[in-house]
Amino acid sequence: QVQLVESGGGLVQPGGSLRLSCTASGFTLENYAIGWFRQAPGKEREGVSCIGKSNDNTVYAFSVKGRFTISRDNAKNTVYLQMNNLEPEDSAVYYCGADYNNYLLLSAAAYEHWGQGTEVTVSA
Repeated sequence: QVQLVESGGGLVQPGGSLRLSCTASGFTLENYAIGWFRQAPGKEREGVSCIGKSNDNTVYAFSVKGRFTISRDNAKNTVYLQMNNLEPEDSAVYYCGADYNNYLLLSAAAYEHWGQGTEVTVSA
């Protein structure tokens, strides 16, 4: 069974950091580009970052560039999203998606498999 599981969310103060993990089971993550998306209440799901099958290719949304870093550990079948200098506007449920075609797009339509999400709340 193909499954993605996100973890690492929580409550953090503005300026703090979190590291999210996206772990795959039932398939080999290195065969997919992986994207991180987020969805706040009442808003559409938006792309945050993605990483291609080759670790050299990464894409970031303008709103997180310089604060977030995406990486992958194929040996652990896991992709990470390191989030630093968090802002209240980063509060959302964060999802990871897997894209077999390696489109490297921050568009949810490009991703075939999704996890259930992990919630991030940035608040004082």
